[in-house]
Amino acid sequence: MVELIEETEIIDGEPIFWRSGPSPGTPPLYLHGVPSNSDDWTEFLELTGGFAPDLPGFGRSSKRGNRDYTVEGYDRFIEWFCEHHELEKVQLLVHDWGAVGLSWAQRFPEKVERLVIINAVPLLPGYRWHRIARAWRTRGLGEMLMGSSNRFVFKQLSREANVTPGPLPDQFLDSVNEHFDQGTQRAILQLYRTSPEARLAELGAGLGKIECPSLIIWGDQDRYIGPRFADDYAAALAGPSEVVHLPDAGHWPWFDRPDLIERVADFFNQK
Repeated sequence: MVELIEETEIIDGEPIFWRSGPSPGTPPLYLHGVPSNSDDWTEFLELTGGFAPDLPGFGRSSKRGNRDYTVEGYDRFIEWFCEHHELEKVQLLVHDWGAVGLSWAQRFPEKVERLVIINAVPLLPGYRWHRIARAWRTRGLGEMLMGSSNRFVFKQLSREANVTPGPLPDQFLDSVNEHFDQGTQRAILQLYRTSPEARLAELGAGLGKIECPSLIIWGDQDRYIGPRFADDYAAALAGPSEVVHLPDAGHWPWFDRPDLIERVADFFNQK
């Protein structure tokens, strides 16, 4: 079991929080989605080491009001984060809006040794935003929904995000609720509102530049992103891809299928 440390340092002029631990080879870089933070990755990091930042606007990292919370802005942040840690290569894992890492990977494919995609926002043609995203993208309605969000609301909504009966785990809900302040709400709204469906396809136009081995894991009962996009990602990438469909898992599939944590660790820890 890897011993983890937590740090906050100034990166690109802002305080950024991350968890990290030693890894035997090329370090993994774990990128969380909306509305969570690096708490998602503790169990993964304990098996693989590597880095898991709270992306700007989320968790304990800076939530500066005038920051660029767009795909391009997060792409540049990942570049700065890797430069700060002198990471010449990483093994990349993206979940949900962690897909911003795929924008960075298209610019620096030589820096990605292995890639894991788990129920990620499709930077692909043919995707249509789910109902919550459509509401967030609507001015006025999005602000109203954000302002009325609390732990009770998260708990009720989370019942559709997994397959295991009941809401998502209390630890996850507590983490999301603790950090869901106006800064995070602002970041989410900007990210969604600058990402119309046609733009998503444009952002993935260079996925064929990524030639490393990839493992694509999909909770097929995801109410937000259908399982076809696992296969579409595999078709868009140039390298050898293994696609794993989990018919008994949802959007955060490791909550329904904890065994996938070890599956990811085995993939990253290959010699």
